[in-house]
Amino acid sequence: MINRVVLVGRMTRDPELRRTNNGAAVTSFTLALNRNYNSADGQQADYINCVVWKRIAENVEKYCSKGSLVGIEGRLHSRNYENAKGQKVYIVEVVCDSVQFLETRSSVERRQGQQTSFKEEKFDNNFEQSIDLEKEFDNSFNSFDIMDDDIQF
Repeated sequence: MINRVVLVGRMTRDPELRRTNNGAAVTSFTLALNRNYNSADGQQADYINCVVWKRIAENVEKYCSKGSLVGIEGRLHSRNYENAKGQKVYIVEVVCDSVQFLETRSSVERRQGQQTSFKEEKFDNNFEQSIDLEKEFDNSFNSFDIMDDDIQF
């Protein structure tokens, strides 16, 4: 049997670090994965619950935050429990063997600070460039001929 999961997505919230009774670190987070299509209800992403243990759990909590881009590798794990109303609740989550930090907290903060000023500059520059292109555009090449010798196949 094969039970392997490889995902790349963004964290939807800050990772939550907890400790077990014997002191082992466990961190949980949710990854958002974009879809190539909209579902019937308009949803454009899947949200996957993830759990990581021990030293990796401490590093995820320390270096990642909401919006961080991470790659994970692990296995699917299902469990169930009875809630306060006596109903059985079933949970499927990814237990991560490894987490790759594709973007850290500091790079996300830097990127968010730069995006605001970059968008304003980019808009202004594109507007000026479009005006310059209209002035310099030359319609002298309206038609051209392709000879059989020009085709390479």
